[in-house]
Amino acid sequence: MRHHPHDDSAPHADVWTGRATNRVQWLLALAGAACLALGIELAVDSAWTSGIAPLVMSVVGCIAAGLLVLFGTLAFVHVALRVDKECLEVRCGHIGVPRRRIPLSQVAGAEFDPHVTPRHWGGWGYRWRPEKGTAVVVRRGEGIVLRLWDGHTFTITVDDAESAVRVIRDRLGRATPGTAH
Repeated sequence: MRHHPHDDSAPHADVWTGRATNRVQWLLALAGAACLALGIELAVDSAWTSGIAPLVMSVVGCIAAGLLVLFGTLAFVHVALRVDKECLEVRCGHIGVPRRRIPLSQVAGAEFDPHVTPRHWGGWGYRWRPEKGTAVVVRRGEGIVLRLWDGHTFTITVDDAESAVRVIRDRLGRATPGTAH
């Protein structure tokens, strides 16, 4: 866990932003790119003598697997969290998809979790487990657990999660449950 100095009496900025990054997933993206390159290499320069059907299946399989791994990992290399006066927005990867926007009027509370792990959620990425709720997990470490008014939870791994929880709680303290801000 990282130590983040803070002053609880200091006013919060209008917009709080944070992010978390997983550098290990770049290795998986590299493996996806290699598989894609293998598929292209097979398609362009193949001395395959067993017939056209096995060649086509190999090319399509390598390209499909490469694209799936490449884009699947790049989508969750990092997560960006933005909290303003009205909502909380989570964006994943370099193009910001998947994205989730949660109005603060739907948030009942926020807690700091110092030990969010992919193992507890079934891996990296955008996860849903019936007994735990929904999560965006890009790495091990600290995170935010939002309790929503509908009884669900939403967990996000983000650096300086304690600061984000303070900002969210401060914004929730000024709002009335179930109404717009």
